[in-house]
Amino acid sequence: MGWWQISADTLASSRFVVSPLAETVASLRTLERAAAAHPRERAWLERWLPAYRRRQAGHPLAARIVRAAFTPRWSADFLTPAPVPRPAGQEPDTFAQELERVRATPPERARADLVVTLRGPLPGALDRDDLPRHSADLLEWVWTHTVEPEWPARRRVLEADVIARAAQLSRGGWARALDGMRPGMRWLGGSRLQINMYDNPPRELDGAQLVFTPVTADASWVCWDIPYRYGVVYPCSGALADSGRSPVPQALGALIGPARAGVLVLLASPLSTTQLTALTGQGLGSVGRHLRVLLDAGLVRRRRDGRSVLYFRTSAGDGLVRAAG
Repeated sequence: MGWWQISADTLASSRFVVSPLAETVASLRTLERAAAAHPRERAWLERWLPAYRRRQAGHPLAARIVRAAFTPRWSADFLTPAPVPRPAGQEPDTFAQELERVRATPPERARADLVVTLRGPLPGALDRDDLPRHSADLLEWVWTHTVEPEWPARRRVLEADVIARAAQLSRGGWARALDGMRPGMRWLGGSRLQINMYDNPPRELDGAQLVFTPVTADASWVCWDIPYRYGVVYPCSGALADSGRSPVPQALGALIGPARAGVLVLLASPLSTTQLTALTGQGLGSVGRHLRVLLDAGLVRRRRDGRSVLYFRTSAGDGLVRAAG
């Protein structure tokens, strides 16, 4: 199995980072495999897959790069740079800033990365110097057409997942926060983090920065900028990733108000007020008022989970949503 040896200092300085480039790479992988993990993603895929296939048909080199870069075991490192956390108060990197790292990849490194993913010689069609440029152009197309229009909603979902992970960390330590984050990943103890089930030599991360990045797609990978930074990209929790699966029924919105109905629909799974704020885009005070009304009406209940208070629908709340929808 592959594992990382992580010092106490590295673990203490680790960060959760939302990355528009990671979300775009995950979306590209979804388009390439043409398979969705949940209803929200399926609707997105049905909308954009025909356009993606037309784009790839008109750019055969980009199509070859993608097939070579994403294999069941590895992803090409130059396409998946580790996100760079910024100090508190400083704006996070934009998609354009992150994409520039891909575009500026030295050609020899891009070719070497594809040799690793292919586990063999580089085909003649890919033995060229413009691989980074064509790769960056494709990622820019995926971002501009399929991700950027809904990025504010996606970002709220990703931020809600970060909040949930931080709560797990405060309650149960790193073992609880990291176990099951991605397939094959778990905390082994003794400062060891298993990252996959492959038989690879361990890596020593002492002095490096460790970054965790959620994506809404069912995709995960590890990335690095050796010796400075290592990253784990993981799929955010299903309840959050599929937050768009249940539109607010019009009749329910007319009965209790669309904003309050939106909160009630989301509470099919237990969520905190902070998560609801991130998912709905409403203010914390507004969410709190909606929850108080729903509690008084017996449509939701709450329970404490460590330092967090989670809200969830009662059977009466479930019945009201079903009847309205």
